[in-house]
Amino acid sequence: MAGRRRTSGTRVVLALCLLLVWLVGCGGRPATDGAKAEVQHLLDRRAAAILGHDEAAYLRTGAQDRFGNLRAVPLADWSYRLTGLRRTGDSAVAEAELRYRVRGHDRAPVSAGRTLTLSLDAAGGWYVEAERPAKGSVEQLWDQGEVSVVRGDDSLVLGVGQSGPALRSYAALADRAVPAVSQAWGTDWPRRVVVLVPKSLAGMAGLLGAPASSYRGIAAVTTGETGAPAKAPADRIIVNPDAYGVLGGVGRQVVLTHETTHVATRAHTGAATPLWLSEGYADWVGYLGSGRSPSQAAPELWRAVTEGRVPKALPSDADFGFSGDAGRLARAYESGWMACRMIADRWGEAGLVKFYRAVGAHERRAGAVEDALKDVLGTSLEEFTGEWREYLRAQLG
Repeated sequence: MAGRRRTSGTRVVLALCLLLVWLVGCGGRPATDGAKAEVQHLLDRRAAAILGHDEAAYLRTGAQDRFGNLRAVPLADWSYRLTGLRRTGDSAVAEAELRYRVRGHDRAPVSAGRTLTLSLDAAGGWYVEAERPAKGSVEQLWDQGEVSVVRGDDSLVLGVGQSGPALRSYAALADRAVPAVSQAWGTDWPRRVVVLVPKSLAGMAGLLGAPASSYRGIAAVTTGETGAPAKAPADRIIVNPDAYGVLGGVGRQVVLTHETTHVATRAHTGAATPLWLSEGYADWVGYLGSGRSPSQAAPELWRAVTEGRVPKALPSDADFGFSGDAGRLARAYESGWMACRMIADRWGEAGLVKFYRAVGAHERRAGAVEDALKDVLGTSLEEFTGEWREYLRAQLG
């Protein structure tokens, strides 16, 4: 009897929940195809208003929380694709993939997950209450405020909370970096860069989807996918204005040239490329023509070598962790730079570029460096490491 009563009660609860789902949604429910089509149409109208700079049309789709922030951004494409919709009565939550392209820079759309809160108006039509990055997706610069834009000869600088003169200074540095990188690496890359300058370190962290502590003291980073060079979107150089602002003129140029090198080499940088090579090569290009001696450019490594602590091996990828020991991180970068400097000194600048490309051509890490050392430089990893250690002693001892 007790079991029968529990079964009967369960049926009653289930029936009530089904009734509530039909009426208002039991904790939210997947929307019908008709509602999905209506919301997709709403998102299409919202995207068209952004591309057409039509503020009135944008307002008819709902909240004006992003329109003003985007006004100056030169967009070639902007579209939403609805990926999920859950409705609870007169409100709903939509998940969408935003795809956009910056005119003159992005060869393919950049994708970003977005979450939109929706409501029904008095006439029964959907409108947007708010839009934000989806869970697990990074912020976009316009999520942080109104975007100001400065166009350089080879660069586009987008900033939030930055003055016009400050953004123009970034553009000037980037415009010097692009031809310098092309001279060292070659011209088989787009030869233009997009630089994002948020208001603070916290803004940089939001654009990268990481804690601010991970990038404290890091002046800039480059984002972007590796591989698929013909289809991948353009990289973004993201500046940490807090750390970048304390650098001198030479340091600022080195940083922008370093990051621009990552943009240029991205198509030839993959899973097989160790960080000592990708970061070391970017530093090598960055320091070309700077007049910095090895002891000036590699102070942490210089200190270690003069104290008799010559590294026994090239740095591992783990040594480049931003959240680790600052001295260890500096020595990793400096060690990679000195390795690339040695290759350029002994095998020529063309040999260094050929070696980099040969390593990146491998699909896997295992054997990539070893094969390239043998095929391009005619040496082994053991011999190369020994020569590099002697090079450190000669240059820094």
